[in-house]
Amino acid sequence: MFSLHLSPEQLEIRDTVREFVAKEIKPVALASARLEAFERPLLTEQIEAASRMGLRTLALSEDAGGAGADALTCCIVTEELAAGDPDIAAVLGHTAMLARLLERAATPVQRERFLARLARDDTFHLALADAEAVRDGADWLLQGTATAVANAPLAKLFLVRTGAGTLLVPRDAPGVSVREQAGDWYHGSCGEVTFSNCRVPAASLIGAQATPGAIPLLPAISLGIGRAAYEAALDYARLRVQGGKPIIGHQAIAAKLAGIAIGLEVARGAVWRAAWASDHPEAVADRSLPGLPLHSVAEAYAPEAVLRAVKDAAECFGAMGVMRDMPLHKYVRDARICLHSGEGSGGAKLNLAAAITG
Repeated sequence: MFSLHLSPEQLEIRDTVREFVAKEIKPVALASARLEAFERPLLTEQIEAASRMGLRTLALSEDAGGAGADALTCCIVTEELAAGDPDIAAVLGHTAMLARLLERAATPVQRERFLARLARDDTFHLALADAEAVRDGADWLLQGTATAVANAPLAKLFLVRTGAGTLLVPRDAPGVSVREQAGDWYHGSCGEVTFSNCRVPAASLIGAQATPGAIPLLPAISLGIGRAAYEAALDYARLRVQGGKPIIGHQAIAAKLAGIAIGLEVARGAVWRAAWASDHPEAVADRSLPGLPLHSVAEAYAPEAVLRAVKDAAECFGAMGVMRDMPLHKYVRDARICLHSGEGSGGAKLNLAAAITG
């Protein structure tokens, strides 16, 4: 049965991550120098600190060195991290999602080889790329260049999708080169991966075609951004005095804050429902839930709802909301990026359209 009650373990994880974000991430992420930078540096120290807490391997089973967290818990953690910095949430969430896939799809030998390294090395990240592969004797030969690969500059293992299936390719394999992607229209770390006569053994094939799955981590990132903007606007409205009283006492501002809160709660409901459905496919099979891809519902709705909420939060600051050294400028930009992350809101709607008409 779908329940809105979080377990004691989920509440403890949420509160622990929220405290970590408040103490270790926000003071650095919201530093004025970083807000003004066109290309903001990745907070690698904070990413490693979060990894030491187990947030990078959250979705792995306990036997594999993880916490065995379900999809809902992963989304809760992702929202909390994104409220501090969406780049950190994107890096850790991407690795956690692919680690979950790797554990389920890899052979026992592959799991023993790679999951052990993943569990003990706090800098071990995963990335998903595409390339062409041809069989050459006992090996596979990879060719091609994949662009806009999330986590590529940090990854020590690539899950490479080919026409024959997915191959596990270490970063240090001969013929693999990575170039960090210029520009900053993405969250986390992004790069270009080139495979030039990259030879990997046949045993690297996991067979199944790797797909990130139906966990709505990207909508959870947008939700965290929206919550951070809402909390900033709420704090400011309590402090800013206009007409002899804090502006939160004026109906126009109070109504705007109420609208923001409504939008975020509806978006959170879509994200949590999709996450729960990811862990309970039987709820779709017995028609307790609709047969629509609920992760696409979350991916289509949440980023658009959050962008509206963040814009309204910026309006609570008046002219200060557009200043480049103010957090709201960052939140608006971050929320816009979420519209185009992954397949984007438009791509998610096309997936829904295909499900409806198909």
